[in-house]
Amino acid sequence: MAGEEKKKFDLQEWVDVVNGLDFENIGGWPMPVKLAATALVLIAVLTAGYFLNITTLNDELTRLKSEEVSLMQQYESKAFKAKNLDQYKEQLAEMQEQFGALLEQLPKDTEVPGLLEDITHTGEGSGLEISKIDLKPEIQQKFYAELPIEIVVSGDYHGFGNFVSGVAALPRIVTLHDFDIKAASGTGNSLLTMNITAETYRYVGTTE
Repeated sequence: MAGEEKKKFDLQEWVDVVNGLDFENIGGWPMPVKLAATALVLIAVLTAGYFLNITTLNDELTRLKSEEVSLMQQYESKAFKAKNLDQYKEQLAEMQEQFGALLEQLPKDTEVPGLLEDITHTGEGSGLEISKIDLKPEIQQKFYAELPIEIVVSGDYHGFGNFVSGVAALPRIVTLHDFDIKAASGTGNSLLTMNITAETYRYVGTTE
């Protein structure tokens, strides 16, 4: 009973002491109060630092997890490429070989006259009469130049079919476009006239 009364008395005494503190004269505070205030400030600082540090660590952890996912994806991609490196090399060599073969089919400037002769011989061999075969100005593209050739031939449908097949079988790449077939001029003439544009291509980049 005496202990309880002393406890109540001590608590009341502390309340009175706190109420009587002069916050403009902290140096005049009783030593126990100074120690208690210092302890409270230290606890507050440590608590704030703890939660601030936890927040920073959580942000860092989130960043590291995201970076881990990205690095894992990069690793898997590189591992897949490394595993299939030999296959990629074989495909690359095959593509280079095919590309080189295509380049060989593109006529050089010095070969164009020979190509025109081949087209002329193909037309004559198909039983057609060559009225016109004229090389038009180049059309520049990004990696190659188009070389349009305007052709006018006279004959029948069978000869036209043989001519188209013969041009397609030439060793150089030649495509046929914009054909127009109509009756040849002249009374009683059973022949047909075909106007058609052939296009070949010249590589304008480096072979490397």
